Amino acid sequence: MTFEEARAQFPVFERYAYLNAGTLGPLSRATLAAMDEQIRHDQELGRGGVAWFASVTALREQVRAQLAALLGTTPERIALTFSTTDGCNIVLSGLDLIADDEVVTTDAEHPGLLAPLGACAARVRVAEVTKRPTAEALEILLAQVTPRTRLIALSHVLWTTGQVMPVHELKAETGLPVLVDGAQSVAAIPVELGELDFYTVSAQKWPCGPEPTGALYVREPEALRVALPTSWSHLTIEPDGTFEPRVGAARFDFGWIAAPMLAGLSAALDDLPEWGFARAAEMAARCHAALVERFDVVTEPGQAGLISFRTQRDALEDAQRAYDAGVIIRNVDPVWLRASCGWWTSDEDIERLVTALV
Repeated sequence: MTFEEARAQFPVFERYAYLNAGTLGPLSRATLAAMDEQIRHDQELGRGGVAWFASVTALREQVRAQLAALLGTTPERIALTFSTTDGCNIVLSGLDLIADDEVVTTDAEHPGLLAPLGACAARVRVAEVTKRPTAEALEILLAQVTPRTRLIALSHVLWTTGQVMPVHELKAETGLPVLVDGAQSVAAIPVELGELDFYTVSAQKWPCGPEPTGALYVREPEALRVALPTSWSHLTIEPDGTFEPRVGAARFDFGWIAAPMLAGLSAALDDLPEWGFARAAEMAARCHAALVERFDVVTEPGQAGLISFRTQRDALEDAQRAYDAGVIIRNVDPVWLRASCGWWTSDEDIERLVTALV
């Protein structure tokens, strides 16, 4: 499928320059149709009966396999969640951290990771990376590691500045467990899990699935306690609540995901183009170059799909101004705006963005 053909599958592009996949990705016609078809299927079968429940279970496993393929792993290491936040809570609860433990993170984490960190018993050490060149991030993060460090928890791509963090280097240098918030990386840039221990997915962002959908990769599922069990966690359960966990990461499945959402996500994952990463990188570079001519660009060149910048005006008002002009971006700070460039981004989208804000 060509770029023009693939882009034409998204109705929103007919009206808007859509530069906000960092919040929610655009929905394709195939995704919308799959959701609609599943709703009709559910109603025809009354959302009950052996056949219907079997179809939903099969759909869950289909999506699990698709997410595993996207991450380059096996389905046995994938848990289905509603969000990155779910994944972070599952991991931090299951590690049973205590007050004497420490966790290292950055100064630019989304509340989806930051709030679970604040709720855990461990002391959180913050590496201040956002005002430093990305090339210095590894050294700054390593400086926060102590003999009490039990976990490094950070985003692969920072949601504020778009910086790409050295997650694999941190694992190699420390040997410590690493929890990666993959909200701004999965389907935005190539992801290799390597030796990483935990990796979260926000499927409603760059994978262009419906919300709320997500996933959690767990390298060694049996080594993490099921601290937040759901009705999907067990193989067998006793009257007193003790249970035998399911095999693999499915023991961490975070509840019942509506079948129409699963159907939509499956369709979205099917439609990710093979050439998507290369084109996304190209368009992010073009957008960066166009913005740097007019505005104060926060994001370094050559990072991921997020580009943050300043116009010297109120960012929230400018985001609304852009929306009124048919350009969807968002503010991430009182003075920062953020554009999200995916494989679908066109030169016209970038021109419309600049024109809306000058």
